Amino acid sequence: MSTPRHGRPMPRPPRRSTRRTPRRAVRFALLALLLAAVGPATGLGPVAPLAVQAPPDRTAGSVGTNTGTDSDTATETAADTGTGTVGTNPGTSTPTGRTTAVPTTVPSAASLRLAGRRIVYSYPGDTPPPELLDTIRAGRAAGVILFKENAPSPEQLQLAVRQLKAAAQESPSGAPLLLMTDQEGGKVRRLPGAPVHSARQTGAAADPAGDAARSGAGAAGTLADAGLNVNLAPVLDVFDAPDNFIDHFERSYGGKPEVVAELGTAFLAAQQRSGVAATAKHFPGLGAAAREENTDERPVVLPVPLAELRARGEEPYRAAIAGGVRLVMASWAVYPALDADRPAGLSSAVVQGELRRRLGFRGVTVTDALEAGALAAFGDTGDRAVAAARAGMDLLLCSARDIQQGDAAAAALAAALDSGHLDAGEFSGAVGRVDTLRTSLGRL
Repeated sequence: MSTPRHGRPMPRPPRRSTRRTPRRAVRFALLALLLAAVGPATGLGPVAPLAVQAPPDRTAGSVGTNTGTDSDTATETAADTGTGTVGTNPGTSTPTGRTTAVPTTVPSAASLRLAGRRIVYSYPGDTPPPELLDTIRAGRAAGVILFKENAPSPEQLQLAVRQLKAAAQESPSGAPLLLMTDQEGGKVRRLPGAPVHSARQTGAAADPAGDAARSGAGAAGTLADAGLNVNLAPVLDVFDAPDNFIDHFERSYGGKPEVVAELGTAFLAAQQRSGVAATAKHFPGLGAAAREENTDERPVVLPVPLAELRARGEEPYRAAIAGGVRLVMASWAVYPALDADRPAGLSSAVVQGELRRRLGFRGVTVTDALEAGALAAFGDTGDRAVAAARAGMDLLLCSARDIQQGDAAAAALAAALDSGHLDAGEFSGAVGRVDTLRTSLGRL
């Protein structure tokens, strides 16, 4: 997230349960049985979507802020957490004053299960709500992102994680959840403990590479002790001016791409050797963002020339990919040199063109917070989820601490899949990559 994540605590709307169980017509039951016979080797079940046609699900709704799981800042802001919330009931009010309407069609049950396997949920308070546990038991969640408010004490966090894991074990596949947080080091740590040093402090250390490796191992230890298996770190942004957005919060290793590449790769390699997946962020780089250009709060345009963007912003990712990084998070900034109309995480030119084809990344892509302020012009949660999936994002980060937000994203994906607005083959590929990550972490 783009923390400082950045900023102010997210206003919390009244919680209402709006989850609805789709009616299971005989045709869907029969089609689901057919799908069950063609599941992938991951053991998570079928990824081939149903060829059921339905009108597209278009909702008009709320917006929030970018979670900067990519660009986190010193305080827990909307970026990692998300500042906006959404719902699926007619007239449900959001912090921005907009409303989210009920989808006009009911997606098929099988498509809802597939869509859920691309959603990372979040929840308010220190106890996972029953509706989230029910969603996990039904196999309709890929993971959960945790924040400080979810972990008021180590004991409470351990209890919550046990509940989440137990629910996952009761799901049809029994596959482990992706349990994640932002543990970059320094000012951006959701859990107490290592790594203590910020990226800036690591870059200035007497032995930077050694310090980065120790920080990565320390982050893995902190998360593993808490039962988590994914860290939304390290940050690979190369700052271009001292005290700009990413440097102000000490989240950058330095102003030279080769330094950031070396230290970021040392961090992620040490962390992944200890069994915790790393996430490189925020592609293709927030190093050119000025001090107040926070995508969690508002749209940001970075008019960096293409040659410079590739040589500075993207170069650390080449090393991270070679080092085996499991996930890459895309930025919510707009880069006119690549796509003048859409933020990176909604742009196939960025995700498919630069990250996958040009740099050769084959792992899991994850969005920054879907509620980010940078996405104010891109519709409600459902619109954003479908746009991100169409661009090539595998995992959708619903970090507003509202279960309804994740439900809305899943419903929109499922409806778009049923209607043909999302390509069935690409959808299956995304689910397969996420499933492979989950099962691999479960073996560790």
